[in-house]
Formats: sequence, C-alpha cells, structure tokens
Amino acid sequence: MDYRQFIERNVKKQLKPKQTELDDLAKMCEENNRINPEFYSKYDVKRGLRDADGKGVLTGLTRISAVNAYRDEGGEHKLIDGELLYRGINVYDLVDGFIEGGYPGFEETAYLLLFDKLPTADELTDFTTLLSDNRVLPINFVRDVIMKAPSSDIMNSVARCILTLYSYDAKANDTSIENVLRQCIYLISVFPLLTTYSYRAYYYYIEGHGLFIHNPSSKLGTAANILRLMRSDKTFTKTEEQILDLMLVLHAEHGGGNNSTFTTHVVTSTGTDTYSAIAASLCSLKGPKHGGANIKVKDMFEDMEANIRDVNDEDEIRAYLMRILNREAFDRSGLIYGLGHAVYSISDPRAVMLKENVEKLCAEKHREDELTLYKNVDRIATELLNARPNSTKPVSVNVDFYSGFIYDMLGIPKEMYTPLFATSRVVGWSAHRIEELINTGKIIRPAYMNVGEEHDFVPMGERE
Repeated sequence: MDYRQFIERNVKKQLKPKQTELDDLAKMCEENNRINPEFYSKYDVKRGLRDADGKGVLTGLTRISAVNAYRDEGGEHKLIDGELLYRGINVYDLVDGFIEGGYPGFEETAYLLLFDKLPTADELTDFTTLLSDNRVLPINFVRDVIMKAPSSDIMNSVARCILTLYSYDAKANDTSIENVLRQCIYLISVFPLLTTYSYRAYYYYIEGHGLFIHNPSSKLGTAANILRLMRSDKTFTKTEEQILDLMLVLHAEHGGGNNSTFTTHVVTSTGTDTYSAIAASLCSLKGPKHGGANIKVKDMFEDMEANIRDVNDEDEIRAYLMRILNREAFDRSGLIYGLGHAVYSISDPRAVMLKENVEKLCAEKHREDELTLYKNVDRIATELLNARPNSTKPVSVNVDFYSGFIYDMLGIPKEMYTPLFATSRVVGWSAHRIEELINTGKIIRPAYMNVGEEHDFVPMGERE
C-alpha cells in the first residue's frame, strides 16, 4: 500500500457529518459570528494592532533589532530609506563586513542577535563548532518521526518534529535562561535537518520520486549544509552558498512586531516550554500573509513570463501590470505581489541587498533575461502604484520580490521557500524568547470588547 492509499483508507474511516448538514452548520456559524464593521471605528479598535495611519501599536520594548522607515523631525514623520538594524548595527554594514571578509555571515549574525555583540574570530569559530556539534537528531528520529508521517506541507511536518523533540529533552520544561539558550542553540542547529528531511519524505512518499538522506558535514556552515542536504550529488558552487547565506542573514530577524515574533513573545509570556513557543511561531510564519508571500510572487512572474514576449519592452510590461491591477490577469486579485510593506515605504533594505547581490548568480545560471524582467517590473510597478490617486505613502518592492527568484535559481522547490525562511528566523525567535523571559513577568493579554447581545437561557423544551 502506498502513502496515498494509506491516507485515502484512513480518511474514509473518519466519521463526518453529511455535506448538507455541514453546509447548514457553516452557514449558521457565519451568520451568528459577524460583527458590524462600523463597531471597529466606533470603539477605536486597533485592527491588526495598527493605528489608522498604519503605524504599529506599541506593545513592548526590545534591544534585538529595529525596523525604521521614518524619522521624527520637529514633530513630523519624515520618510527615509528603510533601515534594518541588528543589535544597533545597520544590516548593510553587517553584510558588507562578512562579504569583504570572505566568510559566511549567518553564524556571525546568529551570535550577534543572541548575545548582543559581534564575535571575535575565536568566538565565531567556537560558536560555529557548537552549532555543528549540535546538528544531530536523536537515534531513529528520521525513520520514526519524519518518515512515518510525511505531509504535503513541510511547515506542518517541521512543527510536529519540534513538538516531538520535547519528548527527548529531560529538561524540556526548565525555563532558566541557561537551559532555554541550550534548547534554542539546538533548534537553530537542527532546523536545516528538520526542513530538508521533511521535504525528502514528502518528495518520496507523496510525489513518488527517489529518496536520499544525506548527513550534514561538520566542515560546512549552515547555508552550505542546506545545499548539501537538498542535492542528490551534495555539490554546490561558492556563489550559490554565498547568496543562500545572504538570504539566511536577511531573514534572521525583523523586529518584535512581526506576526511570528510577536507570537513568540505571547506564547513565551505564558511560561510554556521552548519547543511549544517555537512551534507556535513556526505555525504563524506558515500563513501566506506572512512567510508564504514569496511563493505568490514567483507564481506571478511565471505567469508574466508566459504572457510577456519581450522583457525589454516597457510598454508591454506596463500594459500587463495594468491588467493585473484591473483584475484582468494572473489571479485577478488586483494585487502586484512583492510590493508594499507594513513598515517600509521608500525602500526595503533586504530587497535592495538581494537586488545588488543577485547578478553573479544570474550570470552563473544564464538567467539574465529573467533578472531584466524583475528589474523592469520593480521600477514600472512602483511607478504605477505610487501614481495612483488613493496612494497614502510611497510603495517599494519588499524582500519577497526577489527571494523566490533566488530560491528557484538555487534549485530549491516552492515547498521549501517558507521552511527556509523559518530555518533563518528561528534565530530571531530564540533571541526574543530569551528577552521575554528575562524582562517580563506578566502574561500578554490584550482586551477584546464583547459586542454581542445578552439573551435569557431558554429551557430545552421551549427552544425553536
């Protein structure tokens, strides 16, 4: 019996309501849970924890990172090119430092975010070795956990793996900083294994292709090991390693207010264990409005490539983008994916750095024409959106605009885009979990106002 037959047999065994019953229940559920949209403005509800102008509601303090899109000058907000600071260090400078130094940057970035200092050469070597030494799963974990229950969504597989690792930890519930740091370093170390092995199980059992499982190499860093684990021949170029390493650095952290990191703070504030907190953050990142956005961008560009004949014809590109905006092309949502950000306006520094560093990989893969299309859409789409009469602030491309394209050139399938995001962001989640444990003793509990009507209890025999 193959995997699909196994699933079908088990699905048939499940007790289900008749479809008509389910439809009726769903309709009643919808009707009885609607809230009058006017109530949100009437009671000044900060929907999405954001003010009317889009600025996030201040719910906490952090020393880990800063995301800046404006400066206060004379009581006014002056828009600036986007800034991303890791522990007070501009990410542009951080990236320039390890590129010029000729060494991988992810391990240095993880050290900086966790410990609030740049490592010396010896400290970086020791930390890299620490991650390598921890990059091992419990005996038979791959066979008994990952391979026994493959999923069509890798994020769900990884979440299950993280929660299962709780069972292998004798001090799983210990929330002392020393123990939590140990747990976080372990999860940072094994995330590449959890994601790639979960994908290999999916690829074999669900897609029906060949199976291989490689061991990581103690001589390689995180980015290089990911490429080694993903490829049947374990080989990759230096350029591929460098661009994936850059991707990991740029996705490692993005302030305490993004949905998955805020989830880390909320769940940590309950006093729960590290595995539960990180699994919750991972499930938050899975959502297409958060970590899955770059898949939509890649799908959109594949549609463009099938419909635009000349990537240098700006009039043809502009016309097609207008069709997208007018809900006549692609998914007819009216959205050009990869543009706009909750905080950044003039520019997203992560997108800027990916754009600046992608050309070497494009040349190596002979995909310069595609890069030309991306750059033209980058420029033309921002012009179109910023010229719209209802535009409230400048719009620029975000990190998702180029990241899917880069993953594709690296031969990484779409199913792995968000898991690789998580492989990097677990560093930020870890830093914020530790910060929450150190600095707060209150459970995070915002208020919700009840706007439902009061009713009298009706005895069973009198109900209609």
